[in-house]
Amino acid sequence: MAATMRGGRMAEHGDRERMRELEAEARDAPGRYRLRLLALALLGHGVIAGLLLLALAPFVLVAVHLFVGGASLAPQHAYVLVLPAVVAAVVLRTLWVRFEPPPGHRLAPEEAPLLQAEVERMRLAMGGPPLEGIVIDGDFNAKAASVPRALGLLGHRHTLVLGLPLMRVLDRDELRAVIAHEFGHFAAHDGRFAAWIYLSRGTWYRLRDGMARHGLSFAWLLAKFYGWLAPHFDLCSRALTRRHEYAADAAAAGTVGAEAAASALLRVEIASRRLETRFWPQLWARARTQGHPPAQLQASLLQAMQGDAVDLDRLLASAARGQDPRDTHPTLPQRLDALQAPARLGTPGESATTLLGPLQDALERRLDATWRDAIRGHWDALHTAASRDRARLAELDGVREPTPEQLAEHALLVEQLRIDFDPLPLYERALAADPARVLALFRAGLLQLRRGEAESGAARLRKAVELDPGAARAALEELHGIEADPDLDPATVATIDALRETLSPLAVALPAPGESSAEDVLQPHALDPGALQRLCRRLACEPRIARAWIARQPMALREAPAHYLVLLDWRGSVAGEAAALGPLSQSLAIPGASVELFTGTDRRRLAAQVRAACGEPVYRKGR
Repeated sequence: MAATMRGGRMAEHGDRERMRELEAEARDAPGRYRLRLLALALLGHGVIAGLLLLALAPFVLVAVHLFVGGASLAPQHAYVLVLPAVVAAVVLRTLWVRFEPPPGHRLAPEEAPLLQAEVERMRLAMGGPPLEGIVIDGDFNAKAASVPRALGLLGHRHTLVLGLPLMRVLDRDELRAVIAHEFGHFAAHDGRFAAWIYLSRGTWYRLRDGMARHGLSFAWLLAKFYGWLAPHFDLCSRALTRRHEYAADAAAAGTVGAEAAASALLRVEIASRRLETRFWPQLWARARTQGHPPAQLQASLLQAMQGDAVDLDRLLASAARGQDPRDTHPTLPQRLDALQAPARLGTPGESATTLLGPLQDALERRLDATWRDAIRGHWDALHTAASRDRARLAELDGVREPTPEQLAEHALLVEQLRIDFDPLPLYERALAADPARVLALFRAGLLQLRRGEAESGAARLRKAVELDPGAARAALEELHGIEADPDLDPATVATIDALRETLSPLAVALPAPGESSAEDVLQPHALDPGALQRLCRRLACEPRIARAWIARQPMALREAPAHYLVLLDWRGSVAGEAAALGPLSQSLAIPGASVELFTGTDRRRLAAQVRAACGEPVYRKGR
């Protein structure tokens, strides 16, 4: 098992080394790098072209036989053409991609004149293309959206998308830096090449899955080929997008100054971490007990993103440790180094939302209403899925003399369902009844770490791992999530660093995620029909999901709730999987259990294990 874990780490280390080599090549020999990427893309498209030619060849032969040879149409001709027609239909359907304009509130010519004038000034300064419009949405993000006309043959329609939460965090100088960065993407000479690269990557996966769905005999060969090609191409293409991010940063710094660009990057990093570590988990936890979404989102987002000054050195160190070879963006330290700018937040000036004028309040109400309508089905599904947990909690509330196991279960359900109630005293009660209760030690230790009681929290985590060594990896994963909070106090940070050094050697002795051992084999899900039906109804709300398989994974922590792996047959853009699956994962629930969604894009072995454990898909689109 230790060898398995070391093998996984060696593979990750190899990816990082390969990433550095590719980035160096993209920087120092861009022509050779682009040629390598082009060759991989053409290889993938060559297979598609070959399939299409093979599928169309029987039609040509039959036409020659009929019109040149003078033969008559006979039933055997239909038999000859059925399979090629199916193959051609699958391939052509794969090649057809519908491009939608970005959603949100599109500014009318008379709306927010200050913002529109500022954007136009930045466009002219950056030499960007004319915009079809400016869209304000409810996301904490900004993006340069280019929708091709006739697959790009007639040019593109360019739209600048700005998130209202993002504008509320930045001042006007920082917003200028963000806008300049996005115009840097618009003006990039190789932007169309990058778009084609990502479109190609998505096409390969859709073709593979389409063949498998139709049960064609050579689907396994395509899966094997693209299973080899896709990871290589994926890693290679990420270097391209990171180069584009560096270029857009440099273009923004050249227009508004490196200090403003660096301040914007820092401000965005801090706010996004506050949302990811605190706001979104608490919001979706509330859905388990509250039957309707909150009336307001934007005001709550603003409140969650605000806070005291943070330790920027620790923030940069944490961002460097979280580097992912498959991330489309460089890390924050890498971007600041490329800008040659100090890690310093600028003195906040006039808020960027002043550019919206009186439109801001109307936009907030409109975006809140749009958000409520969009997630109502998700929220209802999550609330319904938690009905058994709520019933179980009510049952445990009425137990007069609970056992130690019931005390621990009650504390866990309170933590999950009553997020405005402090569960720590309930865990203390469970530990008073049974000091060796691993679940209570584990959860109480994490709660204490999050609230700054570092030493007592660390002691309980160490004891939980001592009693159950399988909890080491689960503890490290939880510590990673806690450490991402930018507002942690220095004592907690030091304690987490010490815990990581203690627990990492223990985690090495465990099997790597997705690897099977004699005692770590995926099991059939064994869900009751009601829970399975609720899960399928939620999946049916996402049109990009064609099929789904589910399996139960043994937990490293013996007393932890069940963990289910849900494999999705994803028909959307591969490049956008993570962004789309995140909200879906947060809104999906199985009573008393945790759920992990994945598509098998870069976890093929685990996908095969889930299919084997599940057998037939539990969900098929349209059924």
